[in-house]
Amino acid sequence: MAGGGVLTRILLIEDDDLIARALELELGHEGYETTRAKDGREGLQLALNESWDLLLLDILLPELSGLEVLRRLRQAGQTMPVIMVTGRDEVPDRVSGFNHGANDYVTKPFAIEELLARIRNLLQLTGKDEDSGGPSVLQSDSLELQMKSRSVTRDGKPIELTPKEFDLLAYLLKHKGEVCTREQIMEDVWGYDFVGETNVVDVYIRYLRQKIDKGYPLKLLQTVRGAGYMLREEAPGDG
Repeated sequence: MAGGGVLTRILLIEDDDLIARALELELGHEGYETTRAKDGREGLQLALNESWDLLLLDILLPELSGLEVLRRLRQAGQTMPVIMVTGRDEVPDRVSGFNHGANDYVTKPFAIEELLARIRNLLQLTGKDEDSGGPSVLQSDSLELQMKSRSVTRDGKPIELTPKEFDLLAYLLKHKGEVCTREQIMEDVWGYDFVGETNVVDVYIRYLRQKIDKGYPLKLLQTVRGAGYMLREEAPGDG
């Protein structure tokens, strides 16, 4: 539940009646307001026409696939956090989901406690949980990240990030000046064990470097050899 007694709204797009009913009951018990769509086309319309705090999206759907729904949402500028729910557990499938703009990925069958934990983690990570108590603006030197609008600038120039790139940058900014290991980043940003595929962190670090550091003499995103990564807390000589 968000701050001020306002219910957190979750859109569930799931064609399996038994799974959908179980999720609706559990989410309602946790205090979330849940609306269900039974196919991709109906889900896309609801996602575009109403305001949601989080989207639970199955991949295998009638009418439109979950990946197509997600692609169209991101193309339309929708930034709500999305958890993909699917029976596919191969690493390429998960990478494809992230490349389409997913924030997290769970596979069936899953423990409801795990899904609820990921929902809480994602709402807090993306700034949708108003009770999280975190700052709404994160900065390092001339880099500025706005949690509520999910926008990023450096020297006042806008930087376009995918949802996962944004989540990773927000995490690093919240821990600026600290060394973050690949395992920590994977657990806290991706929210689960990626079957040892921590090299996905290196891939996304490269993406971020291209977008936030390229062309600037001061490189904010640092590699700490043998340990992990960190964002500079301040420019040299600033304090």
